[in-house]
Amino acid sequence: MKIVARPIEVVSYTDNKGDVRPLKFRLQTENETEMVIKVDKIISREIEKLAGNPMLLFRCQSLIDNVQKQFEVKYELQTCKWMLYKI
Repeated sequence: MKIVARPIEVVSYTDNKGDVRPLKFRLQTENETEMVIKVDKIISREIEKLAGNPMLLFRCQSLIDNVQKQFEVKYELQTCKWMLYKI
């Protein structure tokens, strides 16, 4: 996987316990088009600190351009921002 660290727009689900789960996200590609990716499977969910900021790290898997790919999505708890970290 390659580190890309791009901000993304996410549709997420929050249950009654406050657990957040990404469902799909939209990102800008290098040629300025937008791509929507549905999260097929969440492999793991962890809490980590990046530069002192607590973040939720989701390791996910999806079918992208007819290829099964794994990627990492991060959610920064203090600013409520989502980021595609690795793909």
